[in-house]
Amino acid sequence: RPIVISNACISGVVAIIMSSRMLRGRQYENVVVTGGDLVTNFTLSGFHALRALSNQPCRPFDANRKGINLGEGVGTVILSNNEKNSKNIAVLGGGISNDANHISGPSRTGEGLQLAIKGALDSDILTSEIDYISAHGTATLYNDEMEAKAFHALNLQAAPMNSFKGYFGHTLGAAGILESILTYHSLLRNTLFASKGFSESGTSEEINVLSKHVERENLNWALKTASGFGGCNAAILFKKRNDV
Repeated sequence: RPIVISNACISGVVAIIMSSRMLRGRQYENVVVTGGDLVTNFTLSGFHALRALSNQPCRPFDANRKGINLGEGVGTVILSNNEKNSKNIAVLGGGISNDANHISGPSRTGEGLQLAIKGALDSDILTSEIDYISAHGTATLYNDEMEAKAFHALNLQAAPMNSFKGYFGHTLGAAGILESILTYHSLLRNTLFASKGFSESGTSEEINVLSKHVERENLNWALKTASGFGGCNAAILFKKRNDV
């Protein structure tokens, strides 16, 4: 049966988390998760009113960032309990929270995102075991600063991280799915992709943002985060299967 999930920019990540919970509860054997978003005049006018749009390619976490670029896209993933259908990556955990800070601004401390990440890591994995973080990274001052504080508070500041939004912009409701697919391929290919546009740290807490592509042996654990309007936050933990 179809289920519609609409929760701002964390919608895609939430859909994957909820699907994995349904599979864990044996409600279904297979779940198809698909999502997309379009850039409309209404969306553009809203971000313009917030003075969040950049007239240059966005530069997540960079000192010279000017704001976001909007993008549009669609993505689909299939989750399965059937070993014959299951491919190379497992969803190990997920967390969802709301920081109740502001309708369009995230918590200044990152406490809401910290709660979501803790929920995703509730499988006895140590933060030092995280090989890679696919961050939300919108290239706005408040989001990037909030994420940096949350990662630092959880001792994740050394983990290599990027934002994919420098490549195709912020695809809003589709972002969680599209960026999860790219996180999947990073693990499979043992490749960490550069955070496009990043050259100089622009957050008060130091984080390990990738400025170039890096090949790594044995990438196993990846964390995907997302945050959105209304103070919502989500995080999901992916693990590469041992037989890959």
